[in-house]
Amino acid sequence: MTEITKDEQIHIQNTESGRPVIKLENLRKIYGSGASEIQALKGVSLDIFPGEILTVMGSSGSGKSTMLNIMGTMDIQTSGKIWLDGNDVSNYPESKLSEFRRFIIGFVFQNFYLLPNLDVISNVLAPLIPYGIKEKDKKRAMEILEKMGLKGREHSTVRKLSGGQSQRVAIARALINNPKVILADEPTGNLDSETGKQIVDLLINLSHQGKTIIIVTHDPRIGQMIKEEKNGRNIWLSDGQLSDRPSYDVFCYDVN
Repeated sequence: MTEITKDEQIHIQNTESGRPVIKLENLRKIYGSGASEIQALKGVSLDIFPGEILTVMGSSGSGKSTMLNIMGTMDIQTSGKIWLDGNDVSNYPESKLSEFRRFIIGFVFQNFYLLPNLDVISNVLAPLIPYGIKEKDKKRAMEILEKMGLKGREHSTVRKLSGGQSQRVAIARALINNPKVILADEPTGNLDSETGKQIVDLLINLSHQGKTIIIVTHDPRIGQMIKEEKNGRNIWLSDGQLSDRPSYDVFCYDVN
């Protein structure tokens, strides 16, 4: 009997889960023109299904962050199409894209981008300011912070937080609208190894709860953690194109 590989198992699970939550079709992104033209993405096609957790890996300049920004509608492709939650958003105006970002996408960044003069809970609630903050929103923020291990720090100023605590606040902020997808751009880049592993564990736990998680990273240890997950997948970019050949060896976090 032929053994089914992990990748084949994931494909079967994805087929059963229905349509992709993110679909990229022949995505191209060009910056500049003429002699200064840079092709950041060269025809990337990719399906990402609900509940998957992926790493997008590759060397600097490979197109990782460009692809993530287009997925999150923070940048616009030069050509090709992108579907979010079954909707072709390739030519949507910014007003409509902002609605998709509000309900579909949550962002986590390497540099946290917290507002230093506000306390923790105010930072978590910041994305809701344009729409009006209700009591139920405050309650939800408190619940999320408790799950992030930050109970009792709700009214601390973010200046007093450690790097790991700051990233937990940033993840809580990304979750406040209950998005389907979390896009994380180098979320452990400013953290030590132990704290970084804790943040990746948090993101993995969110995938277990049904969130789709996409992590851009240059750290192969994160790739190894994700690869070991049931719905985990490593994607490699090389010179703006998908590649099935890792460009460097993968090694693990020391968990001892």
